[in-house]
Amino acid sequence: MIIVHHLNNSRSQRILWLLEELGLEYDIKSYERDPKTLLAPASLRQVHPLGKSPVITDGDVTLAESGAIIEYLTEQYGGGRLVPPPDRPERLRYTYWLHYAEGSAMPPLLLKLVFDRIEQQPMPFFAKPIAQQIIRKTQQAFITPQITLHLNYLEAELEKSLWFAGDDFTAADIQMSFPIEAAAARAGLDASRPKLMNFLDRIHDRPAYQRALKRGGAYQLSM
Repeated sequence: MIIVHHLNNSRSQRILWLLEELGLEYDIKSYERDPKTLLAPASLRQVHPLGKSPVITDGDVTLAESGAIIEYLTEQYGGGRLVPPPDRPERLRYTYWLHYAEGSAMPPLLLKLVFDRIEQQPMPFFAKPIAQQIIRKTQQAFITPQITLHLNYLEAELEKSLWFAGDDFTAADIQMSFPIEAAAARAGLDASRPKLMNFLDRIHDRPAYQRALKRGGAYQLSM
């Protein structure tokens, strides 16, 4: 039996969604973030040394990292579903987006989250103006331009096809859902980019997405 070690408000929601799309049986072992630090509990390290989520166990297999888990599940249990055939150009696009989501899209979004939290932390009154100036300059000079660059790129890519790998929904769209949802929640993605907003509407309407939410519980992005 596949077990998803599921951390609330995390990337592991994608894995629940994938399993629902594939119609596979699975169990959930739930973990809760620390309400103050938002970090995963130490108990996750008993499953995987990094204490990160998502992690799945499947018999003797323990596997972390969303992209690796998606590849494993589609190869082992997908029967060709949600993955373009190897001889089609869509397969290369599929592979690209599967890696782009965490390798390129998430780093600037995570930087924004970290810098926003630093700005909100208590600090000595004499240090706060200096810290805020550094944070705002970094945001303006690097983080915000990078997020804008990626959102513009993604909007343009969805002008080319209905889904990221082509005109058919694939597991790459599941992988891409998290950075796009994170951008909508925390990084200013709005109706000015209609293709991305339409993408969100379409994935949220999928029955498997909604079933995954029911099984996984409340989902408010913490990244």
